[in-house]
Amino acid sequence: MASNPSFLPFFLLLSSLSSTTTTTAAAKNHHLPPPALTVNHYAKSCPRFHEILQQIVVPKQTATPTTAAATLRLFFHDCMVGGCDASVLISSNAYNKAERDQDINESLAGDGFDVVTRVKTALEVECPGVVSCSDILAVTTRDLIIQVGGPHYEVKLGRKDGLESKASNVEGRLGRPNMTMDKIIAIFESHRYTPREMVVLMGGGHTIGFAHCKEFESRLFGPKPDPSVHPKLAERLKGMCANRSADPTISAFLDPISAGNFDNMIFKNLLNGLGVLGTDQAMASDPRTRPFVEEYARDPVVFFRDFARAMEKTSVYQVKTGSQGEIRRRCDAFNNLPNGTK
Repeated sequence: MASNPSFLPFFLLLSSLSSTTTTTAAAKNHHLPPPALTVNHYAKSCPRFHEILQQIVVPKQTATPTTAAATLRLFFHDCMVGGCDASVLISSNAYNKAERDQDINESLAGDGFDVVTRVKTALEVECPGVVSCSDILAVTTRDLIIQVGGPHYEVKLGRKDGLESKASNVEGRLGRPNMTMDKIIAIFESHRYTPREMVVLMGGGHTIGFAHCKEFESRLFGPKPDPSVHPKLAERLKGMCANRSADPTISAFLDPISAGNFDNMIFKNLLNGLGVLGTDQAMASDPRTRPFVEEYARDPVVFFRDFARAMEKTSVYQVKTGSQGEIRRRCDAFNNLPNGTK
């Protein structure tokens, strides 16, 4: 079993409008793409952008199949804290504890960081100072999803990399596996997602993800084991996690039936009590979310369509443009800001 977990607590683009009144109203919706973002942003400044990215991403996923799940989780954890600005990639230093060192981010798998670093290094040789780390993360995530069987969706480009990364900004913006469905829904609603979008993002992320035993051990070994866990799954997970104290890196696939394949099997699993995480299984029992679980289990086409739309929406969440950010020379450090703030 893989030792690098990718637990995703994890999660319709609207068209840009031209009138002044509508533009002002649209600016209040953080999911709307700023005018500066375009699909062909690098057509002249770095025309081989996608070619170079593909030359690195495809063999990386082939060699290390955990890369797609790790990168998708990394992308989501980045966007939900201050927007899609690559702030989660920043390393802590003597002046600042960065987002990636908040406890919920400590288990972000290294494969996600690694693939972005590799792409950035290659692009700095080809077109130095042109492509942002946030654009690299957004496109790499999309391409990896496609590589493991998921849907294509459009990624607009031109993001700037953020100028702040603080661990203190993380809490309350990401879901945890021991949270109630009320709390999970509230967190997604704070980011302007509907319960339907929450279900499709969590399911989509978890169809290729995996988690440390500590994320679900209370369902198995607690004073009151969770009766919603299928007995055969419980037996299997108990065996896998028996040595969790000695080896805290032990992990389990969140989709025990078709791990690594982007498909709708996870929703079928939930309807059969095969959810590894408590929050996943709760989606199949809560009346606010069960209808969506049932629909996605029944219709993979609808699942792919809704996931693509939700990812398009996520990819432009509170992005930075113009003077709001910079093009980092390396993804783990600000260009000239040692303390992690403006």
